[in-house]
Amino acid sequence: MKAHDFTLAGVQLKALNTGALWWPEKHLLCVSDLHLGKSERIARRGGTVLPPYETRDTLTRLAADLALTAAQTVVCLGDSFDDPQAARALRAEESLLITRLQHGRHWIWVEGNHDPGPIDQGGNHQSEIQIAQLSFRHIATAGASGEVSGHFHPKVSVAIGGGRVTRPAFLYDRDRLILPAYGTYTGGLNSTSNVFRQLMQPDACAVMTGRTAIAIPMPRTAR
Repeated sequence: MKAHDFTLAGVQLKALNTGALWWPEKHLLCVSDLHLGKSERIARRGGTVLPPYETRDTLTRLAADLALTAAQTVVCLGDSFDDPQAARALRAEESLLITRLQHGRHWIWVEGNHDPGPIDQGGNHQSEIQIAQLSFRHIATAGASGEVSGHFHPKVSVAIGGGRVTRPAFLYDRDRLILPAYGTYTGGLNSTSNVFRQLMQPDACAVMTGRTAIAIPMPRTAR
């Protein structure tokens, strides 16, 4: 398992190189910002027509992480669907794949700003959820402790070998963890953004995703 081990609120966690969070003690896998159906939503609103494969690709990667971890509980941390209509417009085979992934597991859809209401895809829908010492919600809140959130799609950019590499990344400190977007067609907000400088402690770390999980001090200024 290609992961970075760290502790939040006394809980041992693993940031997987795929962008998923693994909590071994609870057999829990958490992913954020799947944005399933994004290509359909963009086309419906008259935007650029994108190849409609992102939902299958995202779910296929999620299936691989579930097989790797044998997770018993899955928390989807909001914006799982690009909007409520996108959830209803999923192809039959995509809905069936979600059903297969849910089979035998406790599946929790946390409310996001893109998908604020219950969806007809099985599982439980929650505005947020507390599990032991950790609070799972879509958007980080000021002053929180033991908080796991998403929403901002964090990424980091670092200089390597005379060039720059930009990747989605986890951001964490002693109070909170912000997950990267897991969805295939998702952009990102750089860790140098004022949003992260205000939310994260001075000693915050970033964990870059990719072929392996690489932990570095969270970049705060563009270089």
